Amino acid sequence: MLAAIILSAGASSRMGRPKALLPYREGTFLEHLIQATRHPRIGVTRVVLGAGAEEIRTIAKIDPSLVVLNSDWEQGQLSSICVGIRSLEGLDTDGILLCPVDHPLVSASLVGDLIGHFYSEGESIVLPTYKGRRGHPAIFSSALYSELLAAPPDKGARTVVWAHADDVLEVPTDEEGVVLNINDPDMLKRVVEQEEKLPRRHGDTEKI
Repeated sequence: MLAAIILSAGASSRMGRPKALLPYREGTFLEHLIQATRHPRIGVTRVVLGAGAEEIRTIAKIDPSLVVLNSDWEQGQLSSICVGIRSLEGLDTDGILLCPVDHPLVSASLVGDLIGHFYSEGESIVLPTYKGRRGHPAIFSSALYSELLAAPPDKGARTVVWAHADDVLEVPTDEEGVVLNINDPDMLKRVVEQEEKLPRRHGDTEKI
């Protein structure tokens, strides 16, 4: 099985409020990602919280069993990845699906495609591309856990991707959301307006 790790520990300083709680369709960014990553191959889900953890847990009403806290969230995203990996100790996982909460515009269909390619192609890293640009979410094999845990904080998971350039499988998609980092109100407004103009795609999710 795979583990889905939703990274939602940052301060959201430019947005001015927790990104996890931003509205998206009938729910929130966080609710959408939890729903979109429900898949037969996803055996465990972790939501890594840090800044604003209590507010997010209270408002989003997350199942407490999903939540892990990152007290070092100010050290950056890699610290949350490490917390997520360490929370899997004792579980037999084939890899992790990393989902930053500021990249919520992905469908369950896309997640399924990435997982399918991971198991059928045998590459250690699988990630989506939109018009040649790499995006999120990404899958890392469990064989790379130790390298992720040892990666330099200023470079993060990219160091592992660079080190295994020949073992990366890119999966093209027409979902622009994989490359959209929604980190300020202007970007949020733009993507919401775009989404409202688009038909609901197969595999999109409703509110939990």
